[in-house]
Amino acid sequence: MGGPDHEREGQGASKTLLRFLTCGSVDDGKSTLIGRLLYDSQLVLEDQLAALVADSRKLGTVGNDIDFAFLVDGLQAEREQGITIDVAYRYFATGKRKFIVADTPGHEQYTRNMATGASGADLAVILVDARKGLLTQTRRHSFIVHLLGIRHVVLAVNKMDLVAFSEARFDEIAAAYREFAARLGIPDVTCVPVVARTGDNVCRPGETMGWYKGPSLLAILEETEAGQDPSGRPFRMPVQLVSRPNADFRGFSGNVVSGRVAPGDKLTVLPSGRVAEVARIVTADGDLAVAKAGDAVTIVLAEEVDVSRGDVLTAAAERPQVADQMAAHLIWMGDEPMLPGRPYHVKCGTQAATATVSALKHKINVDTLEKTAARQLGLNDIGLCNLSFSRPLVFEPYDTLRELGSFILIDKLSNATVGAGLIRFGLRRAEHVHWQALTIDKAARAAAKHQKPCCLWFTGLSGSGKSTLADLLDKRLHADGRHTYILDGDNVRHGLNRDLGFADADRVENIRRVAEVAKLMVDAGLIVIVSFISPFRAERRMARDLFQEGEFVEVFVDTPLEVCEQRDPKGLYRKAREGLIKNFTGIDSEYERPEAPELHLLTEQASPEALVDDILADLARRSSA
Repeated sequence: MGGPDHEREGQGASKTLLRFLTCGSVDDGKSTLIGRLLYDSQLVLEDQLAALVADSRKLGTVGNDIDFAFLVDGLQAEREQGITIDVAYRYFATGKRKFIVADTPGHEQYTRNMATGASGADLAVILVDARKGLLTQTRRHSFIVHLLGIRHVVLAVNKMDLVAFSEARFDEIAAAYREFAARLGIPDVTCVPVVARTGDNVCRPGETMGWYKGPSLLAILEETEAGQDPSGRPFRMPVQLVSRPNADFRGFSGNVVSGRVAPGDKLTVLPSGRVAEVARIVTADGDLAVAKAGDAVTIVLAEEVDVSRGDVLTAAAERPQVADQMAAHLIWMGDEPMLPGRPYHVKCGTQAATATVSALKHKINVDTLEKTAARQLGLNDIGLCNLSFSRPLVFEPYDTLRELGSFILIDKLSNATVGAGLIRFGLRRAEHVHWQALTIDKAARAAAKHQKPCCLWFTGLSGSGKSTLADLLDKRLHADGRHTYILDGDNVRHGLNRDLGFADADRVENIRRVAEVAKLMVDAGLIVIVSFISPFRAERRMARDLFQEGEFVEVFVDTPLEVCEQRDPKGLYRKAREGLIKNFTGIDSEYERPEAPELHLLTEQASPEALVDDILADLARRSSA
């Protein structure tokens, strides 16, 4: 099948491009399979072959034979461990077609890399070790393939030589996988028995499996229909850059992700909704008469309209949706769990905002496809969530347009990507909830009370003295004629938050609710004193972000753990040490110390009265600023 004769077969013809990935459980032979494809297609150069032979003798796992995995496993760590860690991309071509293949890791801890490799593929080759059959990771990868909209799947049952080329074993695995794929809704499944190491049924029929009458893997790859041309869809272009090289030129640069556009077309700028006409389509090689999906262009509009990075230029007559609440499948990639209510950065194309998971509808068991109730998502978990964004985002369902239907979540503190989302639909309830304009605003209420409203957020361990200091401060402010209110952690749990426990997810929701109440009180012109352990930096930052600049004052009541335990006014530390209380901050649940609080109170070095004097002095400075 490979070689010069095979290459000449399609010379002169227009070759289509197929993007595919290989995936499956660890050590199923994915890298070996791709290496064999390249070798049998005579696409390995002489110097590459020499290096391959040398590496195979030094580090290989197949005796004196060539270890074809080394053609793909580029990282030294991968070669030494015999596994693929990162996503390895390779380009090759035959006489009939061009290919880009993503070799993705099989180990569970690298599922995030597999999802990355699958995001742009038209077809997935899922490998199974004939000895082991279908594994959890096989099903997880298949589920992700289904979520990402890949319609064509090839199940390559590898290492058939290790089961004596058994037709019965192949049929058993193929039947089990077809049943699972049918439940997922994958429309096109082809099963092929292969021996990647020797090349049986990879590029040529395997003489050892005469009972198999189907096509080789390469023949399937050459004949499978590639993805649909996005040029036939409505025009969409996320704006990456506002180009202003001089005072006479203002254009909007980006990649056209779907559709076509030409000078004279009417476009809508979203989310603002402004309409303008295309004056020019500019490229480095000159103006274009038409731009289509895949082109990188700069569009100049005939009218002066406000356009910024993150806006989306769309066909005026066929607009995508805009919403600040959506339902999406979420693939969790973070080592720390996803907690509803915790704020994350979100990036959707060139758009950026803050996102919170407002509800986790269910988690999906990848083995049984059962939808189960859950409070959080852990590493590699997949669930359906409702999300709320800090501003409206332009989107399309993922099944309609990947570029506007996918997003990533980024941890605000570590800046690590922790989740990948696939948008299913906008939540219609968002269309019916609007801000009501109020005549009396925060400034008017504050002026009537003759004070500058703010939120004093006391954080520290249980027993640190937060409530004592908050109460003493409240007395001093009240005596001075100030309008105040205390939100105390224990008191709030008797009413507003009585339904919450002390697991991490409950703690996040506890702080979210209190922060929203505190914001309303500041809007009412009050000085709000919040006394909560609030152990996580992410939630304290979330609370801070609700307020205007200067309204949020973080007060770290810093008392050593041993001192808090000595005080132990409620006997909680003793019970936690005895195992009677779980998830107790400072014992079996971490307290994340503030890194830059506005006020840092060292309770062992001053009396409560002196510390309150310091707080009042700071408030006086802020009021006069």
